[in-house]
Amino acid sequence: MKIVIIGAGLAGLACAQALKQNGHTPTLFDKGRGLGGRMSTRRAQLSSGTVTFDHGAPFIAAQDAGFNAELERWREEGLVAPWPMEYGKAWVGTPTMNAPITHLAKDHDIRLSSHVMGLLRDGTRWLVLLNDGSLHGPYDAAIIAVPAEQAAAFLGMHDLVMASHTVAARSKPRWTAMIAYADKMPISQDVICDCEPVAFAARNSAKPGRSDREAWVVHANPEWSMTHLESEPEPVANALREWLGQQAGDAALPDCIHLTAHRWRYALPQHSRLGALWNAGLRLGACGDWLLGPTVEDAWLSGRQLAQKIGT
Repeated sequence: MKIVIIGAGLAGLACAQALKQNGHTPTLFDKGRGLGGRMSTRRAQLSSGTVTFDHGAPFIAAQDAGFNAELERWREEGLVAPWPMEYGKAWVGTPTMNAPITHLAKDHDIRLSSHVMGLLRDGTRWLVLLNDGSLHGPYDAAIIAVPAEQAAAFLGMHDLVMASHTVAARSKPRWTAMIAYADKMPISQDVICDCEPVAFAARNSAKPGRSDREAWVVHANPEWSMTHLESEPEPVANALREWLGQQAGDAALPDCIHLTAHRWRYALPQHSRLGALWNAGLRLGACGDWLLGPTVEDAWLSGRQLAQKIGT
């Protein structure tokens, strides 16, 4: 079948990979200018060179045998490396977090900067309507691989049962600050967890394959992020920078040479354990972490599970 996938994050790409292996022809549309979703990497050009921030998922953990095997394949190709942390085994993309995404994308037809406004029926097939008014297709099947809040509009037009699952999967937001310094911060640990109002902070420059320019990514917890949801990025970034400075105690701090913040509106879905959704009669499906769990592994598994439901 010719299959359209709306969303080119890890779930959509994992699904596309498996579908192609099963003999199908996937085409992916994504409104973003670049690939990655929550495995994105932000770059900043400074006078001293380029600094990168893994401002989405900070690391990858794995329990499933199939995903562990995929990680091992990525490791052999230099796409991931182990990142030792105090509380467990973790992996990171190398040289940036979105390296596996870029690798998965190279074998597929992906239309970036393509904001899908509607999914239309054309007899028994599907058409994609973009915000510029153009129609694309027809396709034999359609897959929705975006956050639950965005999936609701597409699914609600065609399958109310599938759409009802999005209601219970509403996401919590997360503000993330990206901070670079002229010298190393006087903080001994590379990772700080669950220290109000921060859920996770990491010295990005301590990850394997990164430059040695001092860079931190600070993820606020959902409660603080919700309270400041509609705040401007600048005060949010400053508040999280001040928190990081407090972790150094009374030590003198190096100059801050880059500071910005990103708001993830759909960071932490209230996930189900459905895995993936597939209406064989309509040939309409959905995948994503909101259907399984909040991790990188869950997104990959959801995409693969949907491809398995579709079959050959």
